[in-house]
Amino acid sequence: MPNDTLLDDNENRLLVITGPNMAGKSTYIRQVAILTIMAQIGSYIPAQSAHIGIVDKIFTRIGAHDEISKGESTFMVEMSETAEMLNNLSPRSLVIIDEVGRGTSTYDGLSLAWAIAEYLQKRKVRVLFATHFHELTALAEEYEGVKNYNIAVKEWENTVVFLHKIVPGGADNSYGIYVAQLAGIPQEIVHRSQKILGRLQRYGKLQEKIRNRYLRQTQLSLFPPCGDSLGEKIKKELESLDVNTTSPLQALCKINEWKEWINRNGKGTNTAS
Repeated sequence: MPNDTLLDDNENRLLVITGPNMAGKSTYIRQVAILTIMAQIGSYIPAQSAHIGIVDKIFTRIGAHDEISKGESTFMVEMSETAEMLNNLSPRSLVIIDEVGRGTSTYDGLSLAWAIAEYLQKRKVRVLFATHFHELTALAEEYEGVKNYNIAVKEWENTVVFLHKIVPGGADNSYGIYVAQLAGIPQEIVHRSQKILGRLQRYGKLQEKIRNRYLRQTQLSLFPPCGDSLGEKIKKELESLDVNTTSPLQALCKINEWKEWINRNGKGTNTAS
């Protein structure tokens, strides 16, 4: 499947590439690195046309392995390779990143991946950044030179067809459970994981509702506080709430409790004149 690539030093410096497992993200970004090397040595490249500038260094963060002889874990090796890249790149470098931050907790990994992407954007180097952290697509809204691409798929009769085509925009699904099913994971596990995924997705939406409710409450600060500093009370409750250990049912109970506080304390509240 032929795919175009546009990287420049202006509006298309950092491409965040999302999409399903097995769809071809890794193949696509490695292809760009190989074609760049071939062009640099004066070789023919398999493309209808190409305009490739001079690249002084190509940095890659691809794959996962540990270094037992050095006592380094998979994540330590990943971070060491990333540090080597970040400390030695130049404006003419090409950076290829195939997943970063996956060897640690979700929040730690996402935070690292986000900060690394920001760093690369500020250094104005050309970057292909493949990731399953779909949250990184928000970078395109915050920074110039960042563009989102994904690998197209088509769902048809309860199956997923990988089209291996790069298209603009971010992906919203990695289809990891479907790939696990293709690999032969027992159906009992597949069905159970689908149920857990649905529960987690609902919980994520619930957390968003909690945040939005708090934001709406804090916007009422333009008016006199109701009851005994209700907004501050709810804020403290939210700060002490551990979303990692709170079940969806417990969260719903909390929301209902806060709603009762608002209804009870909000009565008789006067608006500002």
